[in-house]
Amino acid sequence: MLQKLAGTALFFSFGFASQSVQAAPTVPDGAGMSWPWALPFAGILLTIATGPLLFPKFWHRHYGKIAALWSALTLIPIILIYSLPIALDAFLRAMLTEYLGFIVLLFALFTVAGGIVVTGDLRGTPTTNVLILGLGTTMASVVGTTGAAMILIRPLIRANAARRDKMHTFVFFIFLVANIGGALTPLGDPPLFIGFLHGVDFLWTTRHLFSATLFVAGLVLAIFFVLDSWFYHRGGTPILSQTPVPKLRLHIRGSINLFLIGAIVAAVLVSGAWKPGISFAILGVEIELQNLVRDGLLLLVALASLALTPDEHREANGFSWEPIKEVVKLFAGIFICIIPVLAMLRAGANGPLAPLLALMSDGSGRPQPLAYFWMTGILSAFLDNAPTYLVFFNMAGGNPSELMGPLASTLTAISMGAVYLGAMTYIGNAPNFMIYAITTERGIPMPSFFGFIIWSTLFLLPVFALTAWIFLA
Repeated sequence: MLQKLAGTALFFSFGFASQSVQAAPTVPDGAGMSWPWALPFAGILLTIATGPLLFPKFWHRHYGKIAALWSALTLIPIILIYSLPIALDAFLRAMLTEYLGFIVLLFALFTVAGGIVVTGDLRGTPTTNVLILGLGTTMASVVGTTGAAMILIRPLIRANAARRDKMHTFVFFIFLVANIGGALTPLGDPPLFIGFLHGVDFLWTTRHLFSATLFVAGLVLAIFFVLDSWFYHRGGTPILSQTPVPKLRLHIRGSINLFLIGAIVAAVLVSGAWKPGISFAILGVEIELQNLVRDGLLLLVALASLALTPDEHREANGFSWEPIKEVVKLFAGIFICIIPVLAMLRAGANGPLAPLLALMSDGSGRPQPLAYFWMTGILSAFLDNAPTYLVFFNMAGGNPSELMGPLASTLTAISMGAVYLGAMTYIGNAPNFMIYAITTERGIPMPSFFGFIIWSTLFLLPVFALTAWIFLA
């Protein structure tokens, strides 16, 4: 009821303002704001972080209403203090220029990946597990962390069904496949796609994060192999150790979806390279033609996957629309609640966040990459890495030409922090909690929220500190 009332009120209010929006200022004045404007943004992220863990039944029934409430608490003060046209314009810009492309890509990758079924004679030996984790880490930058995780999590569960000590395998699966592996392209992880939507070249992250990602992934995989070998040989795998290992045979069903993934990559690449200079105004918000074409093609690819993939393939994967429904609703709220935060950041030294900006810069005002890495990373771990990336992208100036050029080390630090440290908690990246839900549903005990933080602090934090020292210091 609350969700419907909030949505109805905002709909009619925005409808009355639609005729005058083109003459209104494009954003609220961040210089005139103060820190309480950030409370809805902090509130929605806090409820996302705690809801599934502290009150799971209530959360899963009402998360859409909760997101709508925080959104209303953001937009209504903008209407009352600034004006209805300003609120509508800010809302439309957030939805049409940032949220729409982001969610359409996630939807396409989620739908297509859900139609790929991997089966075979997989045995959960340390070598096999490393190969699966390595494959998933490599795939993540092509099909996305969500896509790679959904394709490989069930084969990994089946491969390790006979093992008693296997919790660590899925913890490291979250580390590598759901996070670190997505660092090389905008397709890999949501924060990098946000950067792509804001003008960062498609292959920029590949060129600038390849060495660091290879270093991090290789080191974490090596740690996993040592740890998994110890568990495997300490007597926790009697069934596996007493029977011969069969010849490895893999079968992939739904292979048409592999070609559709190629179509997704092509659509994103074309939108980045093709600049016809044509745009369309929707209530005063300019939408570029290449972005409309890209989003339309991605939707067509998703529909093609649904039409061409037999239903039994998705059933074999335990495919459900619930995860993407949750992402659609929650990220709509996040992108609305972040509007005042971005406005305050755009105000720079004249805004209320000037002290934070000062901490992130040296005496001459130049950004400090290490500070950006740790601040982006820590907040990505406990909030969500996509909006966190957007906050620090704007804090560093928000100019893609400067961030890819003179400030390349700063954008590298922001990208590394957002992607890598999203692995520090279950809530750092969307696939993390999806993997937790799937494994616990299959009867595999997983660490608690704070238990997972102990695992990531022990095994990841030293790797990240070493990586930052080598590549950013």
